[in-house]
Amino acid sequence: MSVTSAQGFVATGVSAGLKDSGALDLALVQNMGPKKSAAAVFTSNRCTANPIIWSRQVILDGMVEAIVLNSGGANCYTGQFGFQTTHQTAEAVGARLGVSSGDVLVCSTGLIGTGDQVFRDRLIAGVGAAAPVLSPDGGPDAARAIMTTDSHPKQADFTADAGWVIGGMAKGAGMLAPGLATMLVVITTDADMSSDALDAALRKATRVTFDRLDSDGCMSTNDQVTLLASGASGLVPDAAEFEAALTSICASLAEQLQGDAEGASHDITIETVGAASEDDAVEVGRAVSRSNLFKAAVFGNDPNWGRVLAAVGTTAADFDPFDIDVTINGTRVCSHGQPDQPSDGVDLTPRAVHVLIDLKVGSSTATILTNDLTHDYVHENSAYSS
Repeated sequence: MSVTSAQGFVATGVSAGLKDSGALDLALVQNMGPKKSAAAVFTSNRCTANPIIWSRQVILDGMVEAIVLNSGGANCYTGQFGFQTTHQTAEAVGARLGVSSGDVLVCSTGLIGTGDQVFRDRLIAGVGAAAPVLSPDGGPDAARAIMTTDSHPKQADFTADAGWVIGGMAKGAGMLAPGLATMLVVITTDADMSSDALDAALRKATRVTFDRLDSDGCMSTNDQVTLLASGASGLVPDAAEFEAALTSICASLAEQLQGDAEGASHDITIETVGAASEDDAVEVGRAVSRSNLFKAAVFGNDPNWGRVLAAVGTTAADFDPFDIDVTINGTRVCSHGQPDQPSDGVDLTPRAVHVLIDLKVGSSTATILTNDLTHDYVHENSAYSS
């Protein structure tokens, strides 16, 4: 179960010395073909890292030979030197694999504002170490190499009845907020598909999965989701079936990321129903997911449903403020804008928390995934760069 589950892909993860711990910190994935179709979506944060600037240009022709990813440094806000580092990294991959650097995607993750000659030298040397050990069995190491504050690697795969396969890996444990993509994700398939077909499927899948993972409301500068197709199975999938399978892979990876969010003690699913439109449902769910008051209440096992309504009221969604139902872990605590069942009947000791908000004005729904706000989250992020 990895990014090399699909035929036509090799990968590896090596230690390039970018992390002080000596852990794996550079991953390389190569598409061996015969097709080299690709699609990607990127963070909508206007303050973007050098690898994002580079990769946005690479993906324009829909052809990608390889993708290199490093942890241990975001290479963001590192000036012209940083962009040259990204360019030289792609050139190193191209030279080692015998492909054009213009067909190599580059991803980085780590601390913003760091990147010097030592970092560059180690990164380039890491590419040299990775290329000779690329393997169909290298997916798990690649997944470990892209981890930063993650406690474990995230991987998923799917095999269709027809025989084509999708596999993927993701990293991310903080700064999980939507912006076309979230975190760093690489998904591969051996289905025979064009880049246009991949792009259409990827955007539909990420819209209802990664875009709705909102762990802490903070959007990264380096987020990228990439989908590569080798065509090695020789099978052309039904478009709807492929989209459904891809969405399931993205959903699995998003849920794994939610479950490993920095310092979290609760995984919160906010389901909004009865909305006038899907956009309204998303806006309401996201408002609740970004309420520090609500998230702190969940951390304290306090089913304070008033904080849910207060967050809903900040949105422009269509609803009657005095005709909203709120249900927490199966107990309807608010109905028609007034108390319903006693809130002390809500059990918030399990890690999983489900919040159901019924706006009663339509038939649209949306679900947002988030986490509680904990002491551990504050501590981890207060000392991130020290």
